Amino acid sequence: MIHLLRSAVALAVALALAGGFAPQSAQAATPAAKTPYGANRAAAGSFVRDGVTFYYEVYGQGEPLLLVHGNGGSLGLLAAQIEYFRGHRKVIAMDSRDQGRSGDSAGPITYEMMSDDLAALIDHLKLGRVDVLGWSDGGIETLLLGLRHPDKVGKLVAMAANLNPQAIYPETAEMVEAFRKSIPADAGKTVEGRRAQKMFNLLANEPHIDPARLRGVTAPTLVMSGDRDVILLTHTVEIYENLPNANLAVLPDSTHAAPYDNPALFNATVDQFLRTPFRKKERIADMAASIEKATAELPK
Repeated sequence: MIHLLRSAVALAVALALAGGFAPQSAQAATPAAKTPYGANRAAAGSFVRDGVTFYYEVYGQGEPLLLVHGNGGSLGLLAAQIEYFRGHRKVIAMDSRDQGRSGDSAGPITYEMMSDDLAALIDHLKLGRVDVLGWSDGGIETLLLGLRHPDKVGKLVAMAANLNPQAIYPETAEMVEAFRKSIPADAGKTVEGRRAQKMFNLLANEPHIDPARLRGVTAPTLVMSGDRDVILLTHTVEIYENLPNANLAVLPDSTHAAPYDNPALFNATVDQFLRTPFRKKERIADMAASIEKATAELPK
């Protein structure tokens, strides 16, 4: 989509709520890996749902972990996460409809539709329950998967998700408007242009999720954000506070692109959450117990 973005490379790389629309030059900057994630036919598979052919890749052995990319991107943008988790998990990643190597749908797309696509992938691969890690738009889909298909998920990780299009900082809104203006009026005449228009419409007009609905997500969930994210930090906290079984992680000195910029910190944070049995700590009782234990361990 480089020809659509022209000089808006920086905009494309950091696209609000997306983690996507990255031009090929940005994707090439992904930390070097021996495996061509996102274009590895040896690990690839496909299936058809709703008239759309979906492209996915599978790596590793162990408990399944589903990775979900952001708006306008592809599974290749999660290369650092695939490379890390494939060492001890079975990692599955799919290009969303109208994105990457997956096919195009006939009409507009919604986050609900894409979360159902993920459920169909889980069924196609006969995975049973899976842990799910979603970045940006993928985080939205992850939360919806927990709502719409609770029988298919174990633990959830939602990085930089949003429940409505207004949950962004003013400079983020300016960036989105600049992106809108960068799309030529005749963009719909090409496949890439139609895809860009669909992704922008999704970005600008969706989702519309009542925070109270998140109380229906019973799966243990890690809500994540960068402290310099494009999503309002207060909104991320609102998501966390409406989930009944949630932890919150705000990564220091980090933007919306934290999974790419600092994969060591991001992956370690996610891995600790996934490996540790979930127990919602008591604010006072657990603090008091820890202080009592620490005090008892002091030299006499």
